[in-house]
Amino acid sequence: MDRSGIIERADKAAAAGDLKEAERCLSEALEGASDPTLYLKLAGLQRALGEPETALRNVEHALAISPRDFTALLLRASLLEKLSSPEAMQAWRNALASRPLGEPPPHLQKIVADAERKVERWTDMREAQLITAMKSAEARAGPAERSRIERFRNNVLRRTRHYHSEPTDFHYPGLREVEFHPRDSFPWLADLEAATETLTAELKTVMAAERAELVPYVQYDAHMPLDQWKPLNHSLDWTAIHLLNRGARVEANARHCPQTMALLDRLPQPHMPGASPNAMFSLLKPRTQIPSHVGVNNARLVCHLPLIVPAGCWFRVGAETREWMAGEAFVFDDTIEHEAMNPTNELRVVFILDVWHPDLSEVEREGIASLISVERGDGGL
Repeated sequence: MDRSGIIERADKAAAAGDLKEAERCLSEALEGASDPTLYLKLAGLQRALGEPETALRNVEHALAISPRDFTALLLRASLLEKLSSPEAMQAWRNALASRPLGEPPPHLQKIVADAERKVERWTDMREAQLITAMKSAEARAGPAERSRIERFRNNVLRRTRHYHSEPTDFHYPGLREVEFHPRDSFPWLADLEAATETLTAELKTVMAAERAELVPYVQYDAHMPLDQWKPLNHSLDWTAIHLLNRGARVEANARHCPQTMALLDRLPQPHMPGASPNAMFSLLKPRTQIPSHVGVNNARLVCHLPLIVPAGCWFRVGAETREWMAGEAFVFDDTIEHEAMNPTNELRVVFILDVWHPDLSEVEREGIASLISVERGDGGL
């Protein structure tokens, strides 16, 4: 009898409740075969027959053929748990890490939900153990060190992960990959924050001006390979009032903001004709989300000074999410994946400017500016 006939006989035996005969048939069908679904079918029968060790071997045969098979990974975890193996919880976590996008099929939904609860409880227990083990070192650490220690622990627990700088165009090697940079790297932040009321007043002036220019934040030709921006391309849900745009002063707006422009003159912005400096008021309409994306150039960072921020507006860079707070500035690396949301019914406005990465020497800044000016300036290729 051919293999399909043997499998059909196994199905009939299983339907009739003769699991041993079904097991025998499937074992015969697997001779000379390398079909992971047959191994899983056999393992399921063996689990029902109370043969978890044998079932586990067949699941692992299936995984040797198809290592990321979600059903096989779940079945392996359940068998290890049944065998009281110390590897069981790690197996559940590995299975969930390979979970396909979207809702699991109905027959797996309860298994997945139970697995998530088990892994969360296990992770809480591991976290408590790790906190105890690290308690002495953490007690002696300074604020920045404690933050790194906590992030290290969360990375190990897989509550967070390491995000890399992934600029779309210009990657300068050897720079620190930091989601939100420490304030002490930018002593001028205090002066910027002190000008919050001034910037807000000039924002209102330029918004009321007849000839001011408010444009979509994202504008690119539809044929360009930039699908990360597709929902907001040319959309008025996210707009900008540019004061400096790719190194050029936007006179229609800048003339209404003399004190803001004077402040910008004192800040260490990159000067790259055709690329930088940039400074703008960024307006995000109610109930609007900015999708996950990365920036162009890791040699420069981005500074936000929130001006008009309803409670609940958030901003995520990598694994860290913050709420914008009016008057509290921060600097982040926009070449690390980031996103934002205004979930409220009010407008959100943030003042944005770009600054040099603090790891760069003066000569490096000169070299970077020279290259990018050629690439993006009037003399670019």
